[in-house]
Amino acid sequence: MEDMKASHFLVLVLLVSASGFAQWKNTPLQPPAKPNPQLYRANANAAQEIREAKLAAPKQHKRILLVFGANWCIDCHVLDNAFHLPRIAPLLNANFLVVHVDVGQYDKNLDLAKQYHVDLEKGVPEIAVLNVNGGLLYSTSEFEKARVLSEDDVVKFLNDWKPQPATAAK
Repeated sequence: MEDMKASHFLVLVLLVSASGFAQWKNTPLQPPAKPNPQLYRANANAAQEIREAKLAAPKQHKRILLVFGANWCIDCHVLDNAFHLPRIAPLLNANFLVVHVDVGQYDKNLDLAKQYHVDLEKGVPEIAVLNVNGGLLYSTSEFEKARVLSEDDVVKFLNDWKPQPATAAK
């Protein structure tokens, strides 16, 4: 009888462990059920939106994410969908201002892409990270295949690039 209880307990532990591991499995990011057709607004003035973000960022102690993309780009929608996930949204909203920069058919805002060292030849979405004062910290093409990235990848990126806490005055 004792052996039977022990074996049942072992089976229960294994089942609970397996379900726990499945929950943390690095599954690829998913597209939204219904993509936002206005994610990259055709009539937006990206340069003006960046200027506004540069004014707001120091007051909010946030960095700026410039997300270069287009409405036709499925990976752009996948990344934006990830930005709304329960584990990512609070981290993103607490630390970053996001500006979507429409590249059209690779014929819009090319001057901004060049200014922020964004290599559109690698595809979109591309991200430039600006410090709280609007200076370029980093630009990357690692999100151009957002469909193969995981939630953990986005969380790690945001944690790596979020502003550091202000140090207390001595």
